[in-house]
Amino acid sequence: MSDAELRAAVERELPGVRADLERLVRIPGIAFDGFDHSHVERSAEAVAELLRGCDLDVKIVRRGGQPAVIGRRAAPPGAPTVLMYAHHDVQPVGDLSLWESDPFEPVERDGRLYGRGAADDKAGIMAHIAALRAFGDRLPVGVVLFIEGEEEFGSDSLEQLLAEHREELACDVIVIADSTNWDIGMPALTTSLRGLVNCFVEVRTLDHAVHSGMFGGAVPDALTALARLLATLHDTAGNVAVAGLTGGEGATVDYPEGRFRAEAGLVEGVRLIGTGRITDRIWTKPSLSVLGIDAPATAEAPNALVPAAKAKLSVRLAPGDDPQRAYVAVQKHLTEHAPWGAQVTVTIEHDGDPCVIDATGPVFDAARDAFRTAWDGTAPVDIGIGGSIPFIATFQEMFPRASILVTGVEDPQSRAHGPNESLHLGEFARVCEAEALLLARVAAAAVHLAG
Repeated sequence: MSDAELRAAVERELPGVRADLERLVRIPGIAFDGFDHSHVERSAEAVAELLRGCDLDVKIVRRGGQPAVIGRRAAPPGAPTVLMYAHHDVQPVGDLSLWESDPFEPVERDGRLYGRGAADDKAGIMAHIAALRAFGDRLPVGVVLFIEGEEEFGSDSLEQLLAEHREELACDVIVIADSTNWDIGMPALTTSLRGLVNCFVEVRTLDHAVHSGMFGGAVPDALTALARLLATLHDTAGNVAVAGLTGGEGATVDYPEGRFRAEAGLVEGVRLIGTGRITDRIWTKPSLSVLGIDAPATAEAPNALVPAAKAKLSVRLAPGDDPQRAYVAVQKHLTEHAPWGAQVTVTIEHDGDPCVIDATGPVFDAARDAFRTAWDGTAPVDIGIGGSIPFIATFQEMFPRASILVTGVEDPQSRAHGPNESLHLGEFARVCEAEALLLARVAAAAVHLAG
C-alpha cells in the first residue's frame, strides 16, 4: 500500500476506532487494591474481542496479578515481527468533584475526548488496532500485541508473564505506545525515562496521644517532627538534598518557562524549584515529592499531640541510577536527619529502573520518517520523560536484539493521572497514521537490509 492509500485507510477506520475507544473508556478497570477487579476482567475481555476482530490468535493470561491479553499473527515469509505494547488498566479517578464530566463517560469538548484512560493508555491500544485495521489482510509484518492489565499498579507480574511467554513474544521491534508527544503538532520519540522509588517514612515520638496543653512545649508531636524531616529533603533552591542520588545534564531540547508553567498549572507567584535547564530538572536529574501524609483530618483533630505520622514519598531517579542503591541513600538520609531523636521507620513500596534507548539505526530511521509523513513534514524530536515506565528496562533485558520505540498518544494538555484526562482527537489521528506507516517502513527496511 502506498502512503496515500494507507493514510486514507486509517482515516476510513477512525470512526470505528473512536467508537471502540469510547467503549473501553466506559470500563473502570482499576487494578489498585480496594477496587472492583471484575472491571479489569471486563476490560481484558473487551480488548481480546478487539484483537480477535483483527484476525489475531488471542488469549488472556495472568501470573498472580491482573489479566493481560496476547494477540499474535505470524509474519509473512522473511518479514520481521513487531511487538506492540499498551495497557488497558487505568488510574483511580481521585476527587470526583474536580472532574467536569463523568470520568467513565467519554465526552468530546473542543476537539478533545475526555475520560479516564482516554489518553493513558486506551488510546495506545486503539492506535495499534487502527494500524491493523488499515492493513486488513495485507499486513506486511508479523505482530504480537501485549496489552497489560496492571501497569498503573506497578506491573508486579509483568516480568513473570514475559518470561513465561517469551517465545510467543519474540520479536525484532517493540513499539510501546505509552508516552507523549512534545507538543500538539510536534511528534516525539522518547529516548530516556527516569526510574522510580516509592517509599513510606513513619515518624513516632509517643506511644499514645497526649493533651496538647499539658505536654505541648516540651514533648514533640510526630507531625511537627515529620514536617521538619521532610524539609531536609531539599536545599533552599529546591534541589534534592539526598546524598548519593545521581543526576546529570544533556537534554536536547529546552522547555520555555512560560509554556512549562502553563502546562503544569502553577499558580501566580509560585517559583520553580531546582537549578539548571528545565528539561534537565525533569528528565536527567532526580526529584523527590511527598505524595501523601497519614494524619488526623483538620476537621476531626482533637487537642492532642499526634504520636505517629506517616508520609509517602516518590523519588524519581536520573537515567543511570540504581533503584536499590537510591533507596538505601534515601533511607540513610531520613534516619540520620530524624529531629529530636524521633523514631524513624522507612519501608519501600515499589521501585523501577530508569532507562536510556540508543535511538539510532534503520528501525529508528523508519520511525522518524513515518512520523514526519504523518505530521505532514514535521520531524519528530527526541525527548526524555520525567515519569517512569520501569518495564522498558525489562523489555531491554528480555529482548536485547529488538529495537524499542517508545511512542506517544498524549500531549502536554492530556492530564494523564489527573482530573479531566483527555485525548486530542486530531493528534490521535496522526498517531494512528504514524503507526500504520511505521509498520510499512519497518517491513521495507527489513527487505532492504536482507538484500
